[in-house]
Amino acid sequence: MIKPLQYTIVKNFIPSRKSLSRKGENGKVLVLGGSYLYHGAPILSSLAALRTGTDLVYTCVPKINVTSTRAYSPNLIVVPLVDAKLTRGAARKLVGIIPKELDSATIGMGLAIQDREALKMLIKDLLDRTVMLSLDASALVPEILPEIKDKKVTVTPHAGEFKRLFGEMPPDNIKQRAMLVQKHAKENGVTVLLKGPTDIISDGTKTFLNPKNLASMTVGGTGDVLSGVVAAMLSKNRTPVEAASAAAFVNGKAGAMAQKKNGLHIVATDLLDFIPAAMRPFDRIK
Repeated sequence: MIKPLQYTIVKNFIPSRKSLSRKGENGKVLVLGGSYLYHGAPILSSLAALRTGTDLVYTCVPKINVTSTRAYSPNLIVVPLVDAKLTRGAARKLVGIIPKELDSATIGMGLAIQDREALKMLIKDLLDRTVMLSLDASALVPEILPEIKDKKVTVTPHAGEFKRLFGEMPPDNIKQRAMLVQKHAKENGVTVLLKGPTDIISDGTKTFLNPKNLASMTVGGTGDVLSGVVAAMLSKNRTPVEAASAAAFVNGKAGAMAQKKNGLHIVATDLLDFIPAAMRPFDRIK
């Protein structure tokens, strides 16, 4: 089953908000990313998660980025990673200090990984806690596939990362591209969100297309924003293909609004400004 995403579909993927809910009940999210070079990626993801309606976001960045990350926004709860890169020691330390009641986590945006065994160890620990997990960028390496097989994990590659992870380059033809995404999602028991002019989201059974065709969204950082929206959706909807589809749809609508305002001259932070407007049609209180 391959369907284009529409408002009438997506509205069923975004739960309503309880009028009497308390802090934390609308999602607790961990964002792990960043490096000496890519300091902005986890900030974009974290603020995107907050703009999507998450109550609490814990932004874990290397210690060299802590001061600048804290200075960027008072909305961020910043957790230092003890090393400049993800090492086994840093992963063990992080496991000991992050909140036990996390709903979801997203890993990889701008993250420098020194030891892939550390990444596998961290993934295993989060999954053992039943944390809904999405992986992006540097976390998309073949070594993780045995760890995430049949574990309701979401991966969010662009075409190059898809090839690195699964060993095949997605073709340009949309139908063939969708069939390839569906194939690898089914074989690995994961949800794949392949980013592109048309996003393709599949869990191997259900497959959705999100045609954006926004020339401006090639700018760096828009994928980091998407990762934050995915994590926010996963914190409220534990069906990954639905959460990932809703995230792609909202991210695309925010991008369209940003392009309408600024033409082909947007930056990733422009999407953050428009996420609330993109989410507003789905706002429901019960």
